[in-house]
Formats: sequence, structure tokens, C-alpha cells
Amino acid sequence: MNVSEALKSRISCRAYLDKPVPQETIREILEKAKRAPSGGNLQPWHVYVLSGDKLQTFASSIAEKIATNPQGEGSEYDIYPPQLTEPYRTRRFKCGEDMYATLEIKREDKVKRMMQFARNFELFGAPSALFFSINRQMGLGQWADLGMFLQSIMLVAREYDLHTCAQEAWAIWHKSITEFVDIPDEQMLFCGMALGYMDTSAPINNLVTDRADLDEIVTFC
Repeated sequence: MNVSEALKSRISCRAYLDKPVPQETIREILEKAKRAPSGGNLQPWHVYVLSGDKLQTFASSIAEKIATNPQGEGSEYDIYPPQLTEPYRTRRFKCGEDMYATLEIKREDKVKRMMQFARNFELFGAPSALFFSINRQMGLGQWADLGMFLQSIMLVAREYDLHTCAQEAWAIWHKSITEFVDIPDEQMLFCGMALGYMDTSAPINNLVTDRADLDEIVTFC
């Protein structure tokens, strides 16, 4: 698979097969992805990998907490800007509407929408979870570097016929994640990532989000 194919086939996969990913495969993916660029070669990322019984224990603990605290613990950063302007607001809105449309969940069905959102915290059934943190001293440039590392993982995963879903939603459970995987105080949780084999029969995985026309985002000077 070439890079263009990996980019085209990568989606936010939200339904996975009950098929474990060998730890050696995850190690190979991370070994390749760590070649991602970073300013000054700081490599300002750290990854915590959960699979098997450890992941099940973690997911069960989060499920118990959701039952009494569905809003989570609050995030340490704004996942989206509080006053999101156009065209970004419309893009985000359409993404959500398109996703729920694939599941035939109507806008007024708040319960089913909340249930689908809660699937984030089951990792959509993925057999492996990756959680990413960054040292608190890092600035905006290093956060961008972390994003390139995540993208590299998602693209290399396609080489192994695996799919991913980067999940900033996990930021609202940063305290529980920090405690469970023992993230040091000087590190800040950024997001989680589901990793596994796609369930191609799930309607949600038919969703391919829009991209803006090139002339809307590019200026050739």
C-alpha cells in the first residue's frame, strides 16, 4: 500500500471486529511511526498501550463512572474553540449529522445520540487502545508535532490492514486515564486512539467525511 492509498482509505473507524491485534504488530507500527518529524527532534510524545484483560478492566471502570457521571471529569484543554466561527462550525455540524444519518438516528432522538457518543468510551469495540500524552512544558509547535506522530500511526496502521479512530473525547476522562496507566504529573493527556480490524458490515463505517475544495483552502501565490 502506498501513502496515497493509505490516506484515501483511512477513516475514523467506529466499529471493530472482535479480533486481537498482536502486541508485536503494534510495536512495529509505533517503531515506524516514530520517524514522524518534530521541531528540534524533541519527539514530545508518549504513548500508553492497553489491550486484552488490561483494556477490559479499564473500560469496565469507565463504564461504571459514566453511569453516575456521564459528562466525565472535564478536559484540561478546549477540544474545540468555545466560539467556533464559519466555515468551521458548519463543517463540524455536518460531520455529526452525516454520522448519525448513517445510523438512522434522528436529531430529536437525544438518547440514542448519547448512547452513540458513549461508544467512544468503549473504543467502539476495538481490541487495543493507545493514549497519548505530552510534557506540560511544551508549546503549540510541539502539539503540532504530536499530531504528526498520530497521523503517522494511523497511516502505518493501514499497511497492516488495521484501522484507527483518534478520540479527543477521552480528554474528559483524563484523571481516570492518568491514574490507570500512571501518567507522570509533568505529562498531560491529549487523546486516545482505537486500533483494530474494521467491521466492514457496520453502517457507521460507510461514512466518508467531506473535504473542502482545494481552492477554498489553498492560495497559490
